Amino acid sequence: MHFMKFSQFTVPVIAGLISVTTVHAQAPAPMAKVNGIAIPQSRLEFIVKARAAQGQADTPETRKTLRDDLISEEAIAQDALKKGLDKDPDFISQLEIARLTALVRAYQIDYVKSHPVSDEELRKEYESLKTQMGDKEYKAHHILVTTEAEAKDAIARIKKGGKFDKIAQEKSLDAGSKNKGGELDWSPAGSYVQPFAEALTKLNKGQLTDQPVKTPFGYHVIRLDDVRPLKIPPFEEIKQNLAQRVLQRQFATFVAELRSKAKIE
Repeated sequence: MHFMKFSQFTVPVIAGLISVTTVHAQAPAPMAKVNGIAIPQSRLEFIVKARAAQGQADTPETRKTLRDDLISEEAIAQDALKKGLDKDPDFISQLEIARLTALVRAYQIDYVKSHPVSDEELRKEYESLKTQMGDKEYKAHHILVTTEAEAKDAIARIKKGGKFDKIAQEKSLDAGSKNKGGELDWSPAGSYVQPFAEALTKLNKGQLTDQPVKTPFGYHVIRLDDVRPLKIPPFEEIKQNLAQRVLQRQFATFVAELRSKAKIE
């Protein structure tokens, strides 16, 4: 909808526009009515659009399910209002949080629309990513513990013939690899936190770190299993992901600037 300044028109013209709108414009038919309260079709379309953006198909079956859900929710909401639940402090807080979340989301969408990323920026990001990732990827095992003493004890046990996998299952704090005996997926060194990445690249195949490697997560015992050339996908294949990386970084910087200008007490 386009809004025009009243000063651009004479009163008769405005009156004419209003009369035309009254005659020709018709409110869209509601999706359904519950106890006489209309559920707008736009509500259903919004949900369908949001789900489609997440890769879910827009089918008659999906629409019927969503329609039924919206009708049930409207019936529940009406009864909740009768009980006065809209006056509950917790509800009011939830409503304000939902409003804030929606505003932030709308702001992010507007930011993306108004800050298109050029191909030149994406190419630079691609080259930077290639440099960061390097030309190799590594297959490794690790054990994460809280203290240096625990890590040294694990290293000593392994060197005496203890099974790395078993010790990892017993001691490691990394939930993602613990049940696999500390096994990590094939990854470039650049995907790991420092100094884990540096320690990994200095190992030979089959070698174990002689000393614990300290990171913000704790102390690591690392064993390098294998190394192979890293195959980075072509630019066009990851172009969309690159755009997301750039926009996320730019938006984070923008938010930091907003906070620095805000009066916070």
